[in-house]
Amino acid sequence: MHVGFIGLGSAGGSLAGTLVRNGIDLTVFDLDAALVDSFVQRGAKSGASAADLMRHCDVVITCLPSPKASAAVLDAMLPEVRDGKTWIEMSTTDATKIGDQCASVVARGGRAAECPVSGGVHRAATGNISVFAGCDRETFDHVLPLLTILGRRVLHTGAVGTASTLKVMTNYLATANLLTLCEALTTMAAAGMDLATTYEAIKISSGTSFTHETESQLILSGSRNVHFPMDLVQKDIGLFQEIAERHNVPLEISPLMIEIFNDAQARYGLRAQSDRVIERLEEATGLKVLAPGFPEDLVDDEPEERGYEVHPPR
Repeated sequence: MHVGFIGLGSAGGSLAGTLVRNGIDLTVFDLDAALVDSFVQRGAKSGASAADLMRHCDVVITCLPSPKASAAVLDAMLPEVRDGKTWIEMSTTDATKIGDQCASVVARGGRAAECPVSGGVHRAATGNISVFAGCDRETFDHVLPLLTILGRRVLHTGAVGTASTLKVMTNYLATANLLTLCEALTTMAAAGMDLATTYEAIKISSGTSFTHETESQLILSGSRNVHFPMDLVQKDIGLFQEIAERHNVPLEISPLMIEIFNDAQARYGLRAQSDRVIERLEEATGLKVLAPGFPEDLVDDEPEERGYEVHPPR
């Protein structure tokens, strides 16, 4: 199988790296030539354009920063879609639009699946990330062997649109948890608690979470480089808010989260790393929420294993 990959940023580059590491015949394309060159040096081929990848590859995977970018790339690839071609969209995108986009691929004889990922760049880099797959079952069975290389746990969420809907929900929850952790850590610092001990107390308690066990480490080390900038947070929680509004759910926490990140972006920049949101509280209190012994970067210490399909209880 000849696979094309478009979008070699933090997440996309990690996912594409997993394919190269596992010996997949890979051609890559990105607007950043340096990123493409780094993959060529690792054994991948360089594609001339998005259309070129669809023309010559059996499967093309996209992992792009916005729905607008994804739509533009699909428009470029669509004339090259025909029977035997598969498009896998791994971006976090708009559930209201992905259905029409996938349908346009199917109408030309191809297959299409939306497959956003969750678990952080450090797990994308080791093939241990989780994958949501929205598509019909026949398409899912077709792409599953490739998805089990890219990720550890693969969930068939249902029809196209369901994966994107669930993905923005999970990012909403992770962002809400990040904000409560910022408040918790700053309050403990103000109360004079040792922050390394605070970290462990949260980790072994009912207050722990994936977000705590990863992002709190980067906050406390001072690195705060989670490889997920604030503009992507705003995109995801904004998409979640749109879902709620479309279904007349009167959310109270979500609008406040959007307001907090609007303020953080005004202070630190649109592309500032999302964990820097704690600096709003540091500035307000005059405290530094730091502790020795925590890593500058996250490393996934789980061994890489071939992935598998997970099944919801019935």
